[in-house]
Amino acid sequence: MMEDNKQKLINKIQTHEFKDEPEDIGVVTYVGDGIARISGLNSAMYGEMVLFRNNSVGMIQNLNTDEVGVIVFGSYHDINDGELVRRLNRVMEVPVGDGLLGRVVNPLGEPIDGLGAIETSKTRPIEADAPNIMDRQSVSEPMQTGIKAIDSLVPIGRGQRELIIGDRKTGKTTLAVDAIINQADKDVICIYVAIGQKESTVKNIANVLEKHNAMDYTIIMSASASNTSSLLYLAPYAAMAMAEEFMYDGKHVLIIFDDLSKQATAYREMSLLLKRPPGREAYPGDVFYLHSRLLERAAKLNDDLGGGSITAIPIVETQGGDISAYIPTNVISITDGQIFLESDLFNNGVRPAINAGLSVSRVGGSAQRKAMKQVSGTLRIDLSSYRELEAFSQFGSELDDITKKNLDKGERTVEILKQSAHVTIPVAKQVVIFYALAHGYLEQVPVEEVRGYEKALFEFFDTHHADYLEELTQTGLINDEELLNSALTAFTEDYLSVYHVAEID
Repeated sequence: MMEDNKQKLINKIQTHEFKDEPEDIGVVTYVGDGIARISGLNSAMYGEMVLFRNNSVGMIQNLNTDEVGVIVFGSYHDINDGELVRRLNRVMEVPVGDGLLGRVVNPLGEPIDGLGAIETSKTRPIEADAPNIMDRQSVSEPMQTGIKAIDSLVPIGRGQRELIIGDRKTGKTTLAVDAIINQADKDVICIYVAIGQKESTVKNIANVLEKHNAMDYTIIMSASASNTSSLLYLAPYAAMAMAEEFMYDGKHVLIIFDDLSKQATAYREMSLLLKRPPGREAYPGDVFYLHSRLLERAAKLNDDLGGGSITAIPIVETQGGDISAYIPTNVISITDGQIFLESDLFNNGVRPAINAGLSVSRVGGSAQRKAMKQVSGTLRIDLSSYRELEAFSQFGSELDDITKKNLDKGERTVEILKQSAHVTIPVAKQVVIFYALAHGYLEQVPVEEVRGYEKALFEFFDTHHADYLEELTQTGLINDEELLNSALTAFTEDYLSVYHVAEID
């Protein structure tokens, strides 16, 4: 038996055909600041992965006559000139799938939360073509954020791209995090991409999402401020690849890019190191393409492709409220609207500090619930006229009764639109409070009591009219207006009597 096995082995060796399989090997000619230049990779293609001797991965970005420019992900300090580099014969890709849910990862899809390895066998390339025109359908489903000022004034639909823009420390990240918290039980997967943020900030966001049980359906990707510019550049594309896996599986995804101005800065740094010619403000000529090819991948697919969607909410930071700067105008031109947060409003206690005049949603109105349209139709006009009257009234001139009434209503509108951080409000309750505002139920309520009235009203409806709220949620219509009016009348009378008693005491 042993002799037979030996003979079989000898025969196999003698009949084996040896084939030469040449491998492309390059040589490092320069390395520094996360950039490497490599000669000898004559057949390499743009976006291809290469492997360095220290097991760091790189991605080819420049294709020059005698060398290629590579951005290095991972450690580059122990890469030396003259070292060999191997092509991996595949474009840059990241792991995707359900195994990433609930995890904090870096732009390479590697876990950084200390919870062990991620179990997933699927990968997707970070760069992919956006769905073509015939693969898409119009935005028709609402993406509820639970934030009254957004859902009423600048509604967002599934498949939309809505920009959040404003100076630093105006509540941009808080809005995005609240939108994620509000997706509980709504069959939406969320991806939060932190670009150039402090690691302590990302940790706090993870803690907030954990506290509100939102991590079960959320992926956090972090390219922190201490990472190389190559990782900051990569992060949005890697996250979008993860989102596409869910979208093409018929699921709905909400993806937050916080923020793209830091990605543009990282791309500028990377491009200058690669010796690309600078343009306006030293950004490379393709900085518009940097963001357009990313955000165009967000879409609502047609029913033949499963009807999945990616709703993208990019965030851009402005300097001194200047929305006409280079990067802000670029991103505004790509997106379907913007939510502008104003420092003055924020500092005056109006939070969220949304400027209704400069904020707009170009397609979300198509997805807005009919009930919400009914009750919020005049909100923007009321706010605009209030701001004008407020400025006029500061001159101290005599005001007529109509002007005073409009000022009073404006003050109550501003109070109603205020909302605490991480407290989201279901759309049915939003409709109820806006209905009360539009139909004059708050006219007798003192301005300082409006927030208390709202809180008590929600508790009243939870206790006595939960069925009505459920019906409103399901249908999106105000069916029994008589019941709503009688409930609001009874509650308002009770509330005012209690308030006046408290005031006398």
